[in-house]
Amino acid sequence: MSARRALIVGASRGLGLGLVARFLERGWAVTATVRRPSAALSELASAGTLRIETGVDIDDDAAVTALRTRLAEAPAFDLVFVVAGVATQAGTSAATMPRAVATAVFETNALSPIRFAEAFHKRVAPGGLVVLMTSKLGSVSLNRGGGWSSYRASKAALNTLARSFAGQHAKADWGVVLMHPGWVRTDLGGRRATLDVETSARGMVAVLEGRLGGSGCVFLDHTGEVVPW
Repeated sequence: MSARRALIVGASRGLGLGLVARFLERGWAVTATVRRPSAALSELASAGTLRIETGVDIDDDAAVTALRTRLAEAPAFDLVFVVAGVATQAGTSAATMPRAVATAVFETNALSPIRFAEAFHKRVAPGGLVVLMTSKLGSVSLNRGGGWSSYRASKAALNTLARSFAGQHAKADWGVVLMHPGWVRTDLGGRRATLDVETSARGMVAVLEGRLGGSGCVFLDHTGEVVPW
């Protein structure tokens, strides 16, 4: 049986890099995208079947189209996981944040992942998954204390767009997963976070392997628990 295949979008560091390592560890063949060359990612090439695609910015439609062209002859992916995201000026309220900054956060965190998913959904194998990295902070029902308002809103928007994307492809033979990785010690999560990258990534991979063959759109965390919308 040939190895399962994953496309990890945004893999130069943090959770993206951790996911590549864990999928390779589990015997998957991985294609990983980065905007710029990553020495840490290149070091993983000896750990398994890894193809690295550089110059891929999810905010750049031409770069995404070029990637799709380069991968056109490759076998379909069992899993396409868009990890890339930003938390620019997350501590600034939406009421005072510069409009251009808020718009850029929304573009990268909500619009671009969906545009990428739309560009690549025909490259997902039957029984596969389109996975989008979101956050529990994007849950509207759990938002009781505020804070990180623009980031929260961008992830809530991603969740809504993902539901729409899944609905528009309701007859597809693949599923959609919105994945909350937990509070992880990365550049985005900060040093006070409760999880290390390896623990989060290992949990996410286990959850996603268990979801293969599933349909619809679900919002899960790295332990497999359902997150309220």
